[in-house]
Amino acid sequence: MKNKEAEKFSIVQRAKSFTHAGRGLWIFLKTTHNAWVHFALLALAVILGFYFKITNIEWIFLIFAGGSVLAAEAFNTAIEIDMDLTSPEYHPYARDTKDVAAGAVLMTSITALLVGIFVFGQYLI
Repeated sequence: MKNKEAEKFSIVQRAKSFTHAGRGLWIFLKTTHNAWVHFALLALAVILGFYFKITNIEWIFLIFAGGSVLAAEAFNTAIEIDMDLTSPEYHPYARDTKDVAAGAVLMTSITALLVGIFVFGQYLI
């Protein structure tokens, strides 16, 4: 294994890291059906944001809420992939790990819903 501290900065290596991240994003989008639901809801929020001409601070809240949900879903997917690899047979700890990760997605989704209600509620009433 290479000594990471002795490794010099390399633009090529940084570009490769973006390639790996892009591949991970593609795997996430290809394999996670819930991500499409989150993207659709985020797209609806963006459309509503333009329609209602929301403020900059409201945009910031929407962007952070939507990004948090997508990041939580991506982490959940990564955990599920790892659990399927390391524990292919049923194990209660693997189930608990997956359920806790899914719970994190639920928490961020509820938070995003509340942000959406606070941002758009005043425009819809």
